[in-house]
Amino acid sequence: MKKSIYKMQTKTFANFAKKTLRTLRLSTFLLASTATFAQQTISLEKAIELAKSNNIDLKIADKEIEKQTVLKKATFQPDPLQVQYQGGQFNSADYDHNVSVQQFFPLGNITKANRQLQEELAKLAEKQKALSSYEIEKAVTLAYYQYLYGVSIQKLNSELNDIYTKFLKNAELRFKTGESGNIEVISAKAKVKEIETQKAQLEYDLAIYQKQLQFFIQTNENIVPDQNTALQYTFIENQENTKAEALMTDFYEQQISVYQKEAGTFKALRTPKVGLGYFAQTINKESLFQGFTAGLQIPLFGGVNTTKAKAAEISISQSQMALDKNKMMLNLQQEELKNNFEKQQKNLAYFQNEGQQYANQIIETAQKSYANGDMSYWSYISFLNQAIDIKKQFAEATHSYNQSAIELQFPTIKNN
Repeated sequence: MKKSIYKMQTKTFANFAKKTLRTLRLSTFLLASTATFAQQTISLEKAIELAKSNNIDLKIADKEIEKQTVLKKATFQPDPLQVQYQGGQFNSADYDHNVSVQQFFPLGNITKANRQLQEELAKLAEKQKALSSYEIEKAVTLAYYQYLYGVSIQKLNSELNDIYTKFLKNAELRFKTGESGNIEVISAKAKVKEIETQKAQLEYDLAIYQKQLQFFIQTNENIVPDQNTALQYTFIENQENTKAEALMTDFYEQQISVYQKEAGTFKALRTPKVGLGYFAQTINKESLFQGFTAGLQIPLFGGVNTTKAKAAEISISQSQMALDKNKMMLNLQQEELKNNFEKQQKNLAYFQNEGQQYANQIIETAQKSYANGDMSYWSYISFLNQAIDIKKQFAEATHSYNQSAIELQFPTIKNN
């Protein structure tokens, strides 16, 4: 009997990420040099398509399907041909010779049972590949929006640089006209330098995000997301749990089907086998005398196969219980993810509807008031910091929303 592939596992994104982060502790030179290579922009749909095309695990899964399909040809399993020679004084005092051949063939449904089992194993390999494909799609989506988050932080950094560069010019002008002290100029220069330093750090972060995406796509090409993609992930309502549950259910039901066919195969092994043979021999050194034989192989001690059949039936019950348990876990996970998604959704809505507008108004009003001399330096700095903090929270709220939405769209599937 061929061993089935019951215990195949899919890697979750969390496991992917742990390995990825260790791999992506690149040297400073490598990170800095990333920008020097030509970059190819790619949509999320194309990134997922490319990842599924390149992924080694999926290629291995294809080979597993191919292997199980090829093994269908081995379902007819006759016993090895028996060839026997006998020489000696078995008829008389003369030295005679006897040559015989015999072949036993399976009776009953054993060949059919083997073929059905092999067909179910091929289908199980396909279900396993579907689970792996699902996890890859989730991993690529998370990495894709992680990069877009890095881009949004870079844009915010550039915006802050413009604000403080303008502030520095005003401070220098006010210092020259004697309207303020040198402390404003020094403070503005320090802030501009701080933003420039942060810009360099953000470039390193973005290089890491790019390598994460490249890792999941498994390509040597320097691929980056299309920056025209909306920063907010598009969540598809009422589909968040359907696909995951369907994939998980299909896998376990197929596993149950394999165990059922395996039990049937063990039961079929308890049937007798029929044998046909031919012999040729000499008698008193005279030849050629020949004849045919027929026989049965009866499994008198068939308890082993009966026990294996019962074990397979127990495995059916185990798989059903595992399916029920993981369905319950998926539903609980779904409720938790949905609550978190709704929380992040409300938080993001505030920044979209109010927070972002407040930040822009604060910056615009503060800049005009400070330039006109209607606001003190310290008040101006205080208002700027408030507005900048709102903008940072908006970027972080969008990122948190995206993560919660993607997790809700792709809940983790348990298949063990």
